[in-house]
Amino acid sequence: MSVLVIILAFLCLAIGVIGSVIPGLPGPPIAWGGVLLASLTPWCSISGNFIGITLAVAVVITLLDYIIPSLTTKRMGGSKYGIWGCNIGLVISMFGLPFGPAGLLGVVFWPFLGALVGELLNQNNLQPSLKAAVGAFLGFLTGTLLKLAYCIVLLVVVVAALF
Repeated sequence: MSVLVIILAFLCLAIGVIGSVIPGLPGPPIAWGGVLLASLTPWCSISGNFIGITLAVAVVITLLDYIIPSLTTKRMGGSKYGIWGCNIGLVISMFGLPFGPAGLLGVVFWPFLGALVGELLNQNNLQPSLKAAVGAFLGFLTGTLLKLAYCIVLLVVVVAALF
Protein backbone atom coordinates (compact mmCIF):
# COMPACT_ATOMS: atom_id res chain seq x y z
CA MET A 1 0.00 0.00 0.00
CA SER A 2 2.86 2.38 0.81
CA VAL A 3 4.30 1.92 -2.68
CA LEU A 4 1.00 3.03 -4.19
CA VAL A 5 0.92 6.09 -1.93
CA ILE A 6 4.49 7.02 -2.93
CA ILE A 7 3.57 6.65 -6.61
CA LEU A 8 0.53 8.89 -6.08
CA ALA A 9 2.71 11.39 -4.20
CA PHE A 10 5.19 11.61 -7.07
CA LEU A 11 2.33 11.87 -9.55
CA CYS A 12 0.96 14.83 -7.56
CA LEU A 13 4.40 16.43 -7.39
CA ALA A 14 4.91 16.01 -11.15
CA ILE A 15 1.46 17.42 -11.90
CA GLY A 16 2.25 20.29 -9.51
CA VAL A 17 5.42 21.16 -11.44
CA ILE A 18 3.54 20.98 -14.75
CA GLY A 19 0.65 22.97 -13.27
CA SER A 20 3.07 25.73 -12.36
CA VAL A 21 3.49 26.60 -16.01
CA ILE A 22 0.13 25.47 -17.40
CA PRO A 23 -2.72 27.79 -16.47
CA GLY A 24 -5.86 26.35 -15.00
CA LEU A 25 -3.99 23.68 -13.07
CA PRO A 26 -3.24 24.72 -9.49
CA GLY A 27 0.37 23.53 -9.24
CA PRO A 28 1.31 24.45 -5.65
CA PRO A 29 -1.74 22.90 -3.94
CA ILE A 30 -1.41 19.70 -5.97
CA ALA A 31 2.33 19.48 -5.24
CA TRP A 32 1.60 20.06 -1.55
CA GLY A 33 -0.86 17.16 -1.71
CA GLY A 34 2.04 15.04 -2.94
CA VAL A 35 4.11 16.05 0.10
CA LEU A 36 1.21 15.17 2.38
CA LEU A 37 0.80 11.76 0.73
CA ALA A 38 4.53 11.05 0.94
CA SER A 39 4.56 11.96 4.64
CA LEU A 40 1.95 9.27 5.31
CA THR A 41 4.36 6.50 4.35
CA PRO A 42 6.84 4.96 6.78
CA TRP A 43 9.73 5.63 4.35
CA CYS A 44 9.43 9.40 4.25
CA SER A 45 10.44 11.47 7.25
CA ILE A 46 8.68 14.81 6.81
CA SER A 47 7.65 16.66 9.96
CA GLY A 48 4.21 18.01 10.71
CA ASN A 49 5.70 21.49 11.03
CA PHE A 50 7.05 21.29 7.50
CA ILE A 51 3.66 20.18 6.21
CA GLY A 52 1.92 23.07 7.97
CA ILE A 53 4.42 25.67 6.79
CA THR A 54 4.37 24.44 3.21
CA LEU A 55 0.56 24.46 3.24
CA ALA A 56 0.59 28.12 4.28
CA VAL A 57 3.17 28.90 1.59
CA ALA A 58 1.07 27.08 -1.04
CA VAL A 59 -1.97 29.17 -0.11
CA VAL A 60 0.03 32.42 -0.21
CA ILE A 61 1.66 31.58 -3.55
CA THR A 62 -1.69 30.61 -5.07
CA LEU A 63 -3.21 33.92 -3.95
CA LEU A 64 -0.18 35.91 -5.10
CA ASP A 65 -0.44 34.33 -8.52
CA TYR A 66 -3.71 36.22 -8.98
CA ILE A 67 -2.51 39.44 -7.33
CA ILE A 68 0.99 39.94 -8.77
CA PRO A 69 -0.09 40.81 -12.35
CA SER A 70 -2.29 43.61 -11.01
CA LEU A 71 0.49 44.90 -8.77
CA THR A 72 3.08 44.93 -11.54
CA THR A 73 0.61 46.64 -13.87
CA LYS A 74 0.16 49.39 -11.29
CA ARG A 75 3.93 49.60 -10.67
CA MET A 76 4.53 50.11 -14.40
CA GLY A 77 2.25 53.13 -14.39
CA GLY A 78 -1.07 51.44 -14.91
CA SER A 79 -4.27 52.97 -13.64
CA LYS A 80 -7.35 51.31 -12.18
CA TYR A 81 -8.52 50.78 -15.75
CA GLY A 82 -5.37 48.83 -16.59
CA ILE A 83 -5.60 46.80 -13.39
CA TRP A 84 -9.24 45.98 -14.04
CA GLY A 85 -8.39 45.11 -17.63
CA CYS A 86 -5.62 42.83 -16.43
CA ASN A 87 -7.96 41.11 -13.94
CA ILE A 88 -10.68 40.69 -16.57
CA GLY A 89 -8.05 39.25 -18.90
CA LEU A 90 -6.98 36.77 -16.20
CA VAL A 91 -10.60 35.65 -15.77
CA ILE A 92 -11.02 35.24 -19.53
CA SER A 93 -7.76 33.29 -19.69
CA MET A 94 -9.15 30.73 -17.22
CA PHE A 95 -11.60 29.73 -19.92
CA GLY A 96 -8.76 29.30 -22.39
CA LEU A 97 -10.16 31.65 -25.04
CA PRO A 98 -9.14 31.65 -27.91
CA PHE A 99 -6.18 29.30 -27.54
CA GLY A 100 -7.92 26.19 -26.24
CA PRO A 101 -8.60 25.14 -22.67
CA ALA A 102 -5.89 26.33 -20.30
CA GLY A 103 -3.78 27.59 -23.18
CA LEU A 104 -0.45 29.06 -22.12
CA LEU A 105 -0.71 31.69 -24.84
CA GLY A 106 -4.15 32.71 -23.56
CA VAL A 107 -2.95 33.34 -20.03
CA VAL A 108 -0.21 35.61 -21.39
CA PHE A 109 -2.32 37.22 -24.10
CA TRP A 110 -5.51 38.10 -22.22
CA PRO A 111 -4.03 39.93 -19.18
CA PHE A 112 -1.70 41.83 -21.54
CA LEU A 113 -4.57 42.75 -23.88
CA GLY A 114 -6.90 43.59 -20.97
CA ALA A 115 -4.37 45.95 -19.40
CA LEU A 116 -3.63 47.53 -22.78
CA VAL A 117 -7.31 48.09 -23.61
CA GLY A 118 -8.04 49.36 -20.10
CA GLU A 119 -5.20 51.88 -20.29
CA LEU A 120 -6.17 52.95 -23.81
CA LEU A 121 -9.72 53.57 -22.59
CA ASN A 122 -8.32 55.64 -19.73
CA GLN A 123 -5.77 57.80 -21.53
CA ASN A 124 -5.82 57.06 -25.29
CA ASN A 125 -2.01 57.10 -25.35
CA LEU A 126 -0.24 54.03 -26.69
CA GLN A 127 3.19 54.35 -25.03
CA PRO A 128 2.08 54.38 -21.33
CA SER A 129 -0.61 51.83 -22.14
CA LEU A 130 1.97 49.43 -23.56
CA LYS A 131 4.16 49.94 -20.48
CA ALA A 132 1.25 48.94 -18.22
CA ALA A 133 0.53 45.90 -20.42
CA VAL A 134 4.18 44.85 -20.13
CA GLY A 135 3.72 45.09 -16.36
CA ALA A 136 0.86 42.59 -16.64
CA PHE A 137 3.12 40.22 -18.59
CA LEU A 138 5.94 40.59 -16.06
CA GLY A 139 3.48 39.84 -13.28
CA PHE A 140 2.42 36.66 -15.02
CA LEU A 141 6.06 35.64 -15.46
CA THR A 142 6.85 36.38 -11.80
CA GLY A 143 3.91 34.33 -10.56
CA THR A 144 4.83 31.42 -12.81
CA LEU A 145 8.46 31.38 -11.66
CA LEU A 146 7.37 31.58 -8.01
CA LYS A 147 5.04 28.60 -8.41
CA LEU A 148 7.63 26.62 -10.33
CA ALA A 149 10.34 27.22 -7.72
CA TYR A 150 7.99 26.18 -4.90
CA CYS A 151 6.96 22.95 -6.62
CA ILE A 152 10.53 22.01 -7.51
CA VAL A 153 11.62 22.59 -3.89
CA LEU A 154 8.83 20.30 -2.68
CA LEU A 155 9.88 17.64 -5.17
CA VAL A 156 13.50 17.84 -4.03
CA VAL A 157 12.50 17.68 -0.35
CA VAL A 158 10.40 14.54 -0.88
CA VAL A 159 13.16 12.85 -2.89
CA ALA A 160 15.69 13.76 -0.18
CA ALA A 161 13.36 12.53 2.57
CA LEU A 162 12.97 9.17 0.84
CA PHE A 163 16.69 8.61 0.41
